[in-house]
Amino acid sequence: MTIDQTDRLLLVFLTENARAPVAELGRKLGLSRTTVQSRIERLERRGVIAGYTARLSDDHEKGLVKAHVLITAMPKLAPKVEAELRRIPEVRTLHSVSGHFDMIAIVVAPSIGELDQLIDRIGGLEGVERTMSSIILSTRIER
Repeated sequence: MTIDQTDRLLLVFLTENARAPVAELGRKLGLSRTTVQSRIERLERRGVIAGYTARLSDDHEKGLVKAHVLITAMPKLAPKVEAELRRIPEVRTLHSVSGHFDMIAIVVAPSIGELDQLIDRIGGLEGVERTMSSIILSTRIER
């Protein structure tokens, strides 16, 4: 699907605030409300917009400890590892990556102790060969 500059700008605005009124988006784009609504529906139908989600505030998240957990999985068991990680609510994001590790999980926990237990739990999953983790001190850019 070809995305023009207006669609790209619309996606930027929706990424900033997916609940922005269509009329407001229209004003920002210099388009009518119905044109913007049609563009959004087309982007949804074609799978460019896969869904909408809530992004939690920094105040809500500030008490949580976040970490990147780099995971090496046995190749034949990688799908099973992924399925098990999906069942752990503290795993917020899971990336498949190239290099020395197979996956990077972004996890959250209420305390260092609970983070330690979570990492041990991940390391104990069948098919996980090893993990390495880094605690996130701060987020400098998030788009």
